[in-house]
Amino acid sequence: QVQLVQSGGGLVQPGGFLSLSCEVSGFTSGYYVVGWFRRAPGKEREGISVLFNKDGSTYVTDSLKGRFTISRNNAKNMIYLRMNSLKSEDTAVYYCAADARIRPTGYVPLRIEDYGAWGQGTQVTVSP
Repeated sequence: QVQLVQSGGGLVQPGGFLSLSCEVSGFTSGYYVVGWFRRAPGKEREGISVLFNKDGSTYVTDSLKGRFTISRNNAKNMIYLRMNSLKSEDTAVYYCAADARIRPTGYVPLRIEDYGAWGQGTQVTVSP
């Protein structure tokens, strides 16, 4: 059974940084993808970053490039989201998600339905 356990998050001042962690377990092979999503107050959940575990390639949505970075530590089965220069509009509940379904080449899974396993979510609040 695939399980994702998140840690990190909390309250940070504008301009600060936070790292979120997602421990992934239960996959029988390394051919899976992990995504980070967030749901800001009053908005829909949106996909913001993806890591393809088979080769380590990554994607960050254009609006967050340069501030957000996704990375991994395979030895610890951990996926990270490093968030720098945080803004009030980054306030949201952040979720990691994972899935092992085969995707067409070049497809970047950013939809909720692209993922079958989800972390519990963690609140990030950016406020003075």
